[in-house]
Amino acid sequence: MVLPVTVKDQFGELVPDLQQTDFRVFDGQIEQSLDLFTMEAFPLSLVVLIDDDLKSKDAAQMSPSLRAILGGISEHDEALICRFDLSFYPGDAFSADFDKLWSELKTAQEHAAPSKTPFTAPVSSPSDHAQGIGEPTPTAPLNSGHRPTKALDDAVHSAAVLLRDRGMARRKIILIVSDGANGAAFNNHTYNDTIEALLRENVSVYSLAVGSTLTKHKFSRLINYADDTGGDIYYASTSAAMERLYSQITEQARHEYTLAYVPRGTDRNALYHKVEVRVSRPGVTVKTRPGYYATPNSPASGSSLGAPGGGASDRR
Repeated sequence: MVLPVTVKDQFGELVPDLQQTDFRVFDGQIEQSLDLFTMEAFPLSLVVLIDDDLKSKDAAQMSPSLRAILGGISEHDEALICRFDLSFYPGDAFSADFDKLWSELKTAQEHAAPSKTPFTAPVSSPSDHAQGIGEPTPTAPLNSGHRPTKALDDAVHSAAVLLRDRGMARRKIILIVSDGANGAAFNNHTYNDTIEALLRENVSVYSLAVGSTLTKHKFSRLINYADDTGGDIYYASTSAAMERLYSQITEQARHEYTLAYVPRGTDRNALYHKVEVRVSRPGVTVKTRPGYYATPNSPASGSSLGAPGGGASDRR
């Protein structure tokens, strides 16, 4: 089991000086001995997942900020720029070429910018009658340039699949830039499906929540993804704030502590294993994934150390 762990002080700053003896790891309430501990910075395999379907005022702030994403990418990192609304639009390939990434970000900016062509909402909802000759294909209703919902769960699941083969030597990250809106009816994958895919591939989700933070309930999907994968969430409503946060997010992801162990003394028949990491230093906050699902090839089932799985409560 491999656990990326973030530790922050009371001011939200990273705590970089902890030692292995400062950590205690519990798997199903059984304390474990660490087989690996490192503070080494890992190169990132980063999927940037950009929301194409923001409200006009939020898109106007987010779109110009995207250029700052490159400021958080080092020469050893690789990134893939993807977009989503009701569909998922993957980039060509992972790349460390700044010119290529900048070109893809400019394309993303164009799609994410507020639409100059207003949409007209249909008089009635799409019906289920047989389509007549020449009748336009029914679509979801659109309201003043903003679709009523989007398929966030499917987009995150697709991003996890793209990270599948990036290798254990890299920190696999999804950075979502979105307002967090999601419609279950538009997704083929449930939240639980997506969380399992993320944790089996050892992917952490970081989110930049775009828009007003007066009501954080609307960002609950983004918060859940961060909490259930050991990532984090940041909030911004202006371009300047977004630009400052991109580098902060990637630096946090790159400099997490890495703890690894082969589960010992755990219930080999249990499908889900809850994990807890404790730190001896007072006044700090510890973030990691809350658990994993055992598989026939996982150490929790009596085999050698394998890729971690994940678990979360059902959120639809």
